[in-house]
Amino acid sequence: MKDLKFEQKSSLSRLEAADQLSALAEALRHGGSAELELGPGKLTMRVPDELRTEIEVEVEDGEIELEIELKWPIAQT
Repeated sequence: MKDLKFEQKSSLSRLEAADQLSALAEALRHGGSAELELGPGKLTMRVPDELRTEIEVEVEDGEIELEIELKWPIAQT
């Protein structure tokens, strides 16, 4: 069972997607408590200095899917 799951799907322009990724990059750059605006709400979470990453690219049925996954433990070490 997951402790929490948030999922958002939407259609964005290239510039809107870039703005969303820039906001995420800025939150990662500052670390500590990161606040991201997601639609009508905000998501606040602790971001540690070290993360695990996974980048996945799939080409299937005429579409390209790019996934960027960031993982870190909940408990502070």
